[in-house]
Amino acid sequence: MRDHGGNLDLAIDLYGGRRSDWIDLSTGINPIAYPIGRFDPRESSDLPSDSDLLELEQAARTFWTVPSEAQVVATNGASAAITALPFLLNGEKVSIEQPTYSEYDSAFRNAGWQRDETAFDLKVLVHPNNPTGKIWTEGDLNCGTVIVDESFSDVVSDRTLISHSNEPGRIFVKSFGKFWGLPGLRLGFIIGVDPVVSKLRELLGPWPVGGGTIRIGTAALNDHVWATSARIRLKSDAKKLDDLMSSHGAVQIGGCDLFRLYEVDDAESWREKLAINYIWTRIFPYSKSYIRVGLPGPADWRRLEETLDS
Repeated sequence: MRDHGGNLDLAIDLYGGRRSDWIDLSTGINPIAYPIGRFDPRESSDLPSDSDLLELEQAARTFWTVPSEAQVVATNGASAAITALPFLLNGEKVSIEQPTYSEYDSAFRNAGWQRDETAFDLKVLVHPNNPTGKIWTEGDLNCGTVIVDESFSDVVSDRTLISHSNEPGRIFVKSFGKFWGLPGLRLGFIIGVDPVVSKLRELLGPWPVGGGTIRIGTAALNDHVWATSARIRLKSDAKKLDDLMSSHGAVQIGGCDLFRLYEVDDAESWREKLAINYIWTRIFPYSKSYIRVGLPGPADWRRLEETLDS
């Protein structure tokens, strides 16, 4: 299995319990999800319509203020596009500044690319970066073909680089599930004018996402009031998490308003002590002191506080 957050199966194997027993803070998912409404059986019995898919992509274009020249292509989650892109792009060497989201390294290696931070055909920028929270700038795009992953950018919407998606060689990746708290819907977007965006649309075929996903995604992307309220709440909760963790010796060194990166004396020990109480967090193979913690839901703060106090 690849090293990533959300791997509750590993937590259960190591510490027991059922999935319902666990508080999963190993991801960067909004703990208060967008309301999905009532299920319509036709969303499973009927094929999604082209017009509904176009409406979803238009809602994404409007929400992120995508330039009219750029294509917006809905995908079955951002991960599906990340896996496919290395096979569609031309080149042999890729720059992926570390540390960052590990799926890019895996995807490019699987496609036969080599990592090279000095002489490369393509660069990957995760913006803001996961797990450090680093924010990239327009100047960082001036290096040939660039994949800009803005999966977490909805909490820093004023720092998005999406206005550059109408430029050749700029390929943007957007994740829906993180900010709207609905990763199980598996919805993402690829945005740009690069020919690879058209190639990906052809590769995905006529029904890239399901009917229920289209309905919920369209409603959420059109609900700007909910998005504004969510940003305010997430910022407040991230500050609350910082205060709680720092009161127990953790030092906040990165992250964004969907997750925080802390430096502690022994990350593995911290994770184990939390896991004994069925709270799962994220540590990294390249650091003995980094621990990433997502935001607790409203009913989960008390257990986190009591576990840290104990």
